[in-house]
Amino acid sequence: MRRPRLPSRLPLDPYILALLGTVGLAALFPARGQAAGVASGAATAAVALLFFLYGARLSTREALEGLRHWRLHLTVVACTFVLFPLLGLAAGLLVPGLLTQPLYSGLLFLCLVPSTVQSSIAFTSIARGNVPAAICAGSFSSLIGIVLTPLLAAALLGGGSGGFSLDSLLKIVVQLLVPFLLGQFLRPRVGGLLVRRRQVLGLVDRGSILLVVYAAFSAGMAAGIWRQVSLPRLGALIVVEVVLLTVMLLASWYGAKRLGFNREDRVAIQFAGSKKSLAAGVPMAGVLFGAQAGLAVLPLMLFHQMQLMVCAVLARRRAQDPVPRAPDDVAEVSHAVRHPAAQGR
Repeated sequence: MRRPRLPSRLPLDPYILALLGTVGLAALFPARGQAAGVASGAATAAVALLFFLYGARLSTREALEGLRHWRLHLTVVACTFVLFPLLGLAAGLLVPGLLTQPLYSGLLFLCLVPSTVQSSIAFTSIARGNVPAAICAGSFSSLIGIVLTPLLAAALLGGGSGGFSLDSLLKIVVQLLVPFLLGQFLRPRVGGLLVRRRQVLGLVDRGSILLVVYAAFSAGMAAGIWRQVSLPRLGALIVVEVVLLTVMLLASWYGAKRLGFNREDRVAIQFAGSKKSLAAGVPMAGVLFGAQAGLAVLPLMLFHQMQLMVCAVLARRRAQDPVPRAPDDVAEVSHAVRHPAAQGR
């Protein structure tokens, strides 16, 4: 069977372009007054629809069967919800020298978001890793993230940054958890339809997220939060995220080796344990941060594009190695982070 190949060049993800265009639209034509109320209500409905579809598409049986490989899943969960948050907390030392408090809150929120599913599977496949494990690990991370991410955000971000309170957690339950559980309950009836309409639902997913982004950034424009971001601060944020991604790629790869996993499992752990989900993070930020959501999702949007470019290069390099390589792995990761487009020439 032919291995999937990356394109000869690594262009900017078209969906990132759509997100940036949505941000630009919100900056030029933000929703105000009654229109802002309509946009906010539509975004709330879109978030509920997104998580209903997540629940309806996730096979409960497959998720439970995937738990058999519990050591791998526990390792990915530890990377996603333990190591990432610890690094995020350590980045607090950079405030106010390099990062402003709002940018740091967004960076810390990024560290609490669950892992991706689709890109983790794709890169694991390209690198000839354990694809079934990547499927289960990504799905399991998304599943527990629906509950764990808001709880961690409430505990670590506190009431000062995002206005977290019992009311915020209630919104999470109503807008995220209840639709997800409803989707799981109705899966036997609607699952077949969702499979047949996969492409249409993909457009619904992405369109819903664009709507949430527009509402969030419109609220940010009305609140004047963009006056808090300067180009030097933005550059500092990008540097911090480069370091964060590098550390996670190395820690997930060598940590899995120390735990005795084989090469295929280590590939799945590295790609599932080093990523963050834009699709899950944007709706959660809209619920948790309110008017500050636009600035809160900025670090996640930047990290999302960065992880795609770097992991695309790294997956190709892993695919060329028939056996694991020890000393050169550090150089490979560092080179991929510094020159994400070099391999596409």
